[in-house]
Amino acid sequence: MSWIRSNLEIVLPATALVLGGVAFLAFGVFGVHTLFIDDEVDEAGPVFDSGVVASDIVPDEPVRTAGPPSTDARSSTGAPDANEEALAAPSVAAPPVTAAPAPQIVTVAQGSFIPRGRYSGEGTALVLNDGSEQRFLRFENFSTDNGPDLNVYLTTSDANADGGTFDDDFVDLGNLKGNIGDQNYEIPPDVDLSVYDTVVVWCVRFSTPFTAADLVVS
Repeated sequence: MSWIRSNLEIVLPATALVLGGVAFLAFGVFGVHTLFIDDEVDEAGPVFDSGVVASDIVPDEPVRTAGPPSTDARSSTGAPDANEEALAAPSVAAPPVTAAPAPQIVTVAQGSFIPRGRYSGEGTALVLNDGSEQRFLRFENFSTDNGPDLNVYLTTSDANADGGTFDDDFVDLGNLKGNIGDQNYEIPPDVDLSVYDTVVVWCVRFSTPFTAADLVVS
């Protein structure tokens, strides 16, 4: 103890340096704090570019019909003139104008999340489409463990495949928005879902899957 007291100027900085290094490893590298904090989201359904707005629909114009012929519109001979005959002719109604049907959002593929390793996973993955080339991946009733550096991948590996294969051939849809709750991710138009048919929540920092779901065409 006497040595420590006499060397406080050395001991204190060294101790602070060690503690700082441990804190950096625990929080900066391993993300220990994320294991105890949930990131919850609650996104509504995705908004497609082709969505119909009620104010854009033009109502049908009323059909105007000719009134009865005037009894005074006669020629000097007493016979109806050409204008009177035209007015007396039956009017032809214009064909009704029908608005184009509004696009409908349909589920083209879906699957259920399963746990991977020691990490939990549940909920449903849906691929939604409105008839255009635009598609969204939606998580509903979703839950998994939290962790550092989690991303959403579409991959060629099956949901129960070896964990090291998920990042061999994949499409990155971005950071996981929350480890709990409903959320949406837009799928690039050139992604072939018959090839990239599994969604996985992937920990980039430690190259490990947290949860995955095989997407089955509806």
